[in-house]
Amino acid sequence: MQAPARKLTTHQQAVLIQVLLAFPDQRVAIESSPAATDAAPYAQNFQAIFKACGWDVEPSSPADSRGDSPGLAIVVSDDHQLPAGAEALRDALRIYHIEVSTACEPASRIGSGAFVLRIGTHVQ
Repeated sequence: MQAPARKLTTHQQAVLIQVLLAFPDQRVAIESSPAATDAAPYAQNFQAIFKACGWDVEPSSPADSRGDSPGLAIVVSDDHQLPAGAEALRDALRIYHIEVSTACEPASRIGSGAFVLRIGTHVQ
């Protein structure tokens, strides 16, 4: 049995926008796993939210093999220091029981003060 496609409800999107508006000028990139059929539309949900908040959003791109990991991950290049906007995103998603892991990749393509939202395969 296949899990239903991931997507954020209109209410969830509105709440996320309200929470994230407090963190202007955040830089973020979105990566989605080509192995997950729902990853690209889910990435579009997040891209719309980030743009509505006035964030600097790098266009969505397919993740490399690391993006095939399950669930959502916030990836930073600074020794596990999450930008405030990333922490707020993680905490707001947890309200809806959407778990987000964190990872540090020093060779990440995104610089200091920014983060990557990586959308991997769906977990149940």
